[in-house]
Amino acid sequence: MDAGSGVQTLAEHEAAATAPARRERRGRNARVEARTHGPQGIGRPYIVRNIPTYDILGEESLVRIEETAERILAEIGIEFRGDPAALDLWRNAGAQVTGELVKFPRGMLREILKTAPAEFTQHARNPANTIRVGGRNVVFAPAYGSPFVMDLDNGRRYGTIEDFRNFIKLAQSSPWLHHSGGTICEPVDVPVNKRHVDMVYAHLRYSDRPFMGSITAEERAEDSIEMARLVFGAGFVAENCVIMGNVNVNSPLVWDATMTTVLRAYARANQAGVVVPFILGGAMGPVTNAGAIAQAHAETMAGCALTQLERPGAPVVYGNFLSSMSLRSGSPTFGTPEPAIGSMVIGQLARRLNLPLRCSGNFTTSKLPDAQAMNEGTMSMLAAVHCGANFILHSAGFLDGLLSMSYEKFMMDADLCGALHSYLDGVTVDDNSLAFDAFAEVGPGNHFFGCAHTMGNYQSAFWDSEIADNDPFEKWELGGSVDAMTRANRLWKTRLAEYEAPHLDEGVDEALRDFVDRKKASMDDAWY
Repeated sequence: MDAGSGVQTLAEHEAAATAPARRERRGRNARVEARTHGPQGIGRPYIVRNIPTYDILGEESLVRIEETAERILAEIGIEFRGDPAALDLWRNAGAQVTGELVKFPRGMLREILKTAPAEFTQHARNPANTIRVGGRNVVFAPAYGSPFVMDLDNGRRYGTIEDFRNFIKLAQSSPWLHHSGGTICEPVDVPVNKRHVDMVYAHLRYSDRPFMGSITAEERAEDSIEMARLVFGAGFVAENCVIMGNVNVNSPLVWDATMTTVLRAYARANQAGVVVPFILGGAMGPVTNAGAIAQAHAETMAGCALTQLERPGAPVVYGNFLSSMSLRSGSPTFGTPEPAIGSMVIGQLARRLNLPLRCSGNFTTSKLPDAQAMNEGTMSMLAAVHCGANFILHSAGFLDGLLSMSYEKFMMDADLCGALHSYLDGVTVDDNSLAFDAFAEVGPGNHFFGCAHTMGNYQSAFWDSEIADNDPFEKWELGGSVDAMTRANRLWKTRLAEYEAPHLDEGVDEALRDFVDRKKASMDDAWY
């Protein structure tokens, strides 16, 4: 411990991370643990993809989209509202600033973005859970931002800080997720101006994975970063990314001061901004995919470039959230084919800028964790996988058009993430996988059940779902004819009952709690 600072040294940090588990797992749990945390297992800090991205557009089409984005930037421009410092940065960089409207010379943003890293590390307080963002790396993080939560027992209700902590514990307990996320649900029982410190503390106390901080005000972003400094040390944070902030464009073509001041705060501290337009086709952007993609490209480049004007070399993620809508009712729709295929193009554009990508997620407008939810979620997750997304927010729990965070869907989605680990591993071709010795042992007309190759590989050969029922119909019926939602309901309750908090140095915990208490005592409650 650094005397007087309450900050764990890196050596202490690593020693705590490698401390033995406090209880031994037995039976099936032990076998699952061995499979999922082995060298080819699922419980790894992130995935390194072993399948190619799916590049659907040729050079001519990509150039036309990029040219349209450049025209939007140069001829129409983007408003930067309420942030004079951002306007000064643009003016000094050579943009044309008229009031709050900024127009960008062709190629200007592309040039600025050359200082942004193509790949970066986000450190976890447990070094074994540190992630790499960019390149061939894929990170799954929970859903983000729902005001409601839902489960089969209590239905739909406003989220609380207890729900928030529960979802952090479920994410921490899942071998299929890599990141603790951010605002997993809104804890509406805590005042708006104070809940950010409770949320950041919960991430740091109940998880030892990477996490996201507050983005609702500049001072709340700075509080989040300061709390990270209490855990990692100010010097370490100055040189390394330990926290992310996810910011949204006010599409179409508006960046407001709340988002730009937050984005600059994270960049100023050398922490990662995730820059995301939310384009609802037909409302905040064109109904046509190519036009919405061009708009998103322009808005995202502007946000990413602003981080580089604030601090060249600061990590930043090129984000995207394409969505469609029902043109009959005006309601948003999620998990539909047009945004899914649009994600493929977004991936190509991000790679041409040499930036890490956040794209797509486990999207659905279904109100239950049912067939619609999993159909839509699977379509959008496969789009994220194939478009080359590096950081996949909304990987688990997204329901009701992101208005509700579902306990059951969280478990079902995490299970799908497990399957996607194996999918992204691709096909290994070596002497063992070609299994010639097994053919020699078994011969024609015999089975492979007991042969040496099967016995040597059976524990890691196939992904093992924790929710799917693969028993014969009669056995399933005798067991109560239980559906997937009910199995997921039982599983999240078991996970919470068995949850054990990861080690956190007592001095660090005390410093964090003191920060939270002082911050909350310094202001009156505000519910807006």
